[in-house]
Amino acid sequence: MSQNGISTVDIKPIIDNAKINNTHRLTVFWCAFIIVFDGFDLAVLGVVLPRLMADWGITAAQAGLLGSYTLVGMMLGALFLGPLSDKIGRKKTISLCIIIFSVFTFLCGFSVNAGQFGWCRFIAGIGLGGVMPSVTALTSEYSPKNKRSLMVGLMFSGYSIGGMLAALSGIYLIPLSGWQSIFYIAIFPLVFLPWMLSHLPESAAFLVKTRQHDRLRRLLKKIAPGYTHQPGAEFINPSSAEIKPGKATLKSLFAQGRGLSTLMFWLVFFMSLFVIYGMTSWLPKLMLQAGYPLGSSLSFLFALHLGTIAGALSSGWLMDKMSGRRILIGYFLLGAATLFLLGIQTPIHILYALLIIAGASTIGTQIAMSSYVARFYPGTMTSTGLGWGLGIGRIGAILGPFIGGLLIDMNLTLQQNFIAFALPSLLAAVCLFFVNPRLAAS
Repeated sequence: MSQNGISTVDIKPIIDNAKINNTHRLTVFWCAFIIVFDGFDLAVLGVVLPRLMADWGITAAQAGLLGSYTLVGMMLGALFLGPLSDKIGRKKTISLCIIIFSVFTFLCGFSVNAGQFGWCRFIAGIGLGGVMPSVTALTSEYSPKNKRSLMVGLMFSGYSIGGMLAALSGIYLIPLSGWQSIFYIAIFPLVFLPWMLSHLPESAAFLVKTRQHDRLRRLLKKIAPGYTHQPGAEFINPSSAEIKPGKATLKSLFAQGRGLSTLMFWLVFFMSLFVIYGMTSWLPKLMLQAGYPLGSSLSFLFALHLGTIAGALSSGWLMDKMSGRRILIGYFLLGAATLFLLGIQTPIHILYALLIIAGASTIGTQIAMSSYVARFYPGTMTSTGLGWGLGIGRIGAILGPFIGGLLIDMNLTLQQNFIAFALPSLLAAVCLFFVNPRLAAS
């Protein structure tokens, strides 16, 4: 290919058609490792809330606000640190976010009152919210086209592992050394940061727009060992040609007919995150009120996150073979039906099965949704599009724990509580009908 007499190389088909190798595997592994601690943070509040309420004498609504403080921080992180990676690079942004969330989640374990705990959760949330768009975009960018959704699903399975880690930590550590010890686990990403940085590649789209051609050439040889660079040829990324370097803005998300789809993505993220953060914050407490002991209630949270792995992998596999929008609609409808059924008294083995399906079709569907949005926007817009979607969605996440706490204080029936979480899943499916799949970049 040539432009104005200069030979050019389009990076997109090189990456899209590459065979899976160790560079791909290490990228997915380290991005998944980071997401483990995002998932850990998602679940850990639900694990410790019953103890916090008892130790500090706070109501369910006040305890719900502690979850909301985290999510205000995550919203700000997604809105401002997510797009930052399109300007300074993914690796620098990921490093900054890891330092923020590791240090302040660790400090939560030293809190002596709700105020200190809330501030630590808020600041940790900024790092947690900023890291997700960056690792999602990085995994999506370096995945071969025919494996992209599956690899993003594999990466996001770390979310479920983190949730299960939080539940298991609660079952074994709380009786042994108190709720504070659970938060000390968050220091591990900081310990492993040097190894992460040595294996994670920088965004190819970022290297193109900052004209770091030598670095990109070495990287492409790792991604596609058979690639041979022609002397004097310049790299281009046509999928991002409409966006000037460093100028992936909010306005660009509404350009070229993408406006309605962008708004629908925001609404879907709102509904999905409302359900996820409301459910994971209050599931153990709801089950305690239904008469189950704390250990069993935490095992229900484990089952919920176990289902997430199946949901992330199955939806990713299906989205690589069929219409991603239709798959998402089906999963959201399944989630609504399952949440409704959870409110009905059932034998314990059926309850566990329903929780696994609920995890697959709520948290698992959110993972698939992030993958779909990452593929919808052109390369240099990926973090901005995903960052804004997750940022707006965090409003729903903020409301989820707080409204869940209000519902618990109202002493509603178990079925009424679960209906309150089933309705947003149904509305998310409706919103996806208005997304135009023909506008997707890939």
